Amino acid sequence: MNEPMVEVSAIVAAPTDVVLERVAGHLGGHGWTFDRDSRMVFLQGGWWYRGEYTATDVPGGSRLTHRVFNVASRGRWAVPLANRLFIGFRGKVAASFADLVSALGEGQDS
Repeated sequence: MNEPMVEVSAIVAAPTDVVLERVAGHLGGHGWTFDRDSRMVFLQGGWWYRGEYTATDVPGGSRLTHRVFNVASRGRWAVPLANRLFIGFRGKVAASFADLVSALGEGQDS
């Protein structure tokens, strides 16, 4: 897969499986899928969007990472251009992620 358009991460003071269960529960009902085998919560929608949440074990808990990918098969070049026109796209993703981490429990940006 391509490089992510946006990537944010934080440490959450809980085991990886617990973090992913909480993410899936928090995002549930919005089209997100929890793939336990790959330890990933993801959504692929629209003509270009794929969002992924992954968690890895780190001392003191888990590193939760959210990535947004451009997966457009046609007009791929237009996605970055369109997102630059939506001023604050990266900031909105980061703010939404920070809200999620806060909802999951204690987290530290990293």
